[in-house]
Amino acid sequence: MDNRPSIVILCGGGPAPGINTVISAVAKVFIKANYRVIGLHDGYKKLFADKQDVQIIDFDYADRIFNRGGSTLRMSRYKPENEEFKPDFFVNNNIKLLVTIGGDDTASTANRISKYMDEQNVKIQNIHVPKTIDNDLPLPEGISTFGYQSAKDEGVRIGGAVYEDARTSSSWFVMAAMGRSAGHLTFGIGAGCHYPMIIIPEMFNKTEISLDKIVRLVVSSIIKRSIMNIPYGVAIISEGVFHTLSDDEIKSTGISFTYDAHGHPELGTVSKAHIFNVLVGNKLELLGIDLKTRPVELGYELRCIAPKAFDLMYCNLLGMGVKMLFDQNITGCMVTADVNGIVRPAYLKDMEDPITHKIPPRLVNIHGGKAQMIYKNSLHYITPDDYKATKKYVKNPEDYDFKKILNWG
Repeated sequence: MDNRPSIVILCGGGPAPGINTVISAVAKVFIKANYRVIGLHDGYKKLFADKQDVQIIDFDYADRIFNRGGSTLRMSRYKPENEEFKPDFFVNNNIKLLVTIGGDDTASTANRISKYMDEQNVKIQNIHVPKTIDNDLPLPEGISTFGYQSAKDEGVRIGGAVYEDARTSSSWFVMAAMGRSAGHLTFGIGAGCHYPMIIIPEMFNKTEISLDKIVRLVVSSIIKRSIMNIPYGVAIISEGVFHTLSDDEIKSTGISFTYDAHGHPELGTVSKAHIFNVLVGNKLELLGIDLKTRPVELGYELRCIAPKAFDLMYCNLLGMGVKMLFDQNITGCMVTADVNGIVRPAYLKDMEDPITHKIPPRLVNIHGGKAQMIYKNSLHYITPDDYKATKKYVKNPEDYDFKKILNWG
């Protein structure tokens, strides 16, 4: 039996480009230090089972997965209860470090496990590597979550082809992109493709989000481009706008949903692009505007692509950073690396809301220079100067005035 000290790596949540790069980088530096590296399949779901499904990671295995997409370790969103905890797996395998790759839920569970192990007099450090293509974890300013840059690059590649299709066929597309609570991915793809309309939750900072406002924003762009004699375009909408809507408003779309045990619509089973496209089409028909739009969903296509150069370097730094923090006896933290490659720990307790104790998402800074530059100069929408020309399409141009819809003044 191999009695060397060990580390265990597990992955939680959904995939993101760079997971395998992190696993590879962590494994290589610990193998070099004569540790045994155990990869655990199925995340927390199997950690406390009587028998675990593991992958022993040697250098050859780690080297082969370094630049691959997806995750070599199967993932799950399982969240164990405190009653499930037991020290057997950690004690039997002489584990000194639990490395978790995932979002804030995965990190919070690791902290709970670490506290339990301490109560059992089993010394286990835990270090978390923050991952999400949504880029919504509150890392220090300017630092991405790994996977975001690669997903954005691929989204721009696909989105550019869609825009070319729109131009070639003189048509409009309604695109939806992932982002549960923040619009980083949608904004990055939309800006990178020079789309005439980008709709993210953060835009609605002075008014409530509604389906009607979202639809009028898209129609505002369509009419503006028509006035400019540009008969094509793409409007990209973050799925995050859906997560603030009431169940009644979602049901009012007339789209056929499945419902969970509590009677809430299951948004994950329906294409958001399809919903938005139907609503925009209905509005255009009501206005007598002869234009067909087509839906495009950007989501699962982005999660398991091979990481791009940015994330290959970034994830390599994060993986090596895990070892550096481990050697400093640091635990209960996330590993971060800034633009200069300086590795620092970030603690979840410092990010929690003092009242709710939840970690608030990092939102797009809608007042920042980047967002303001795009929204003022890159998008196409109705302004008061367009009212006269807009009356050719609608009776009340002010209803499609971009700033009035958003109450931006």
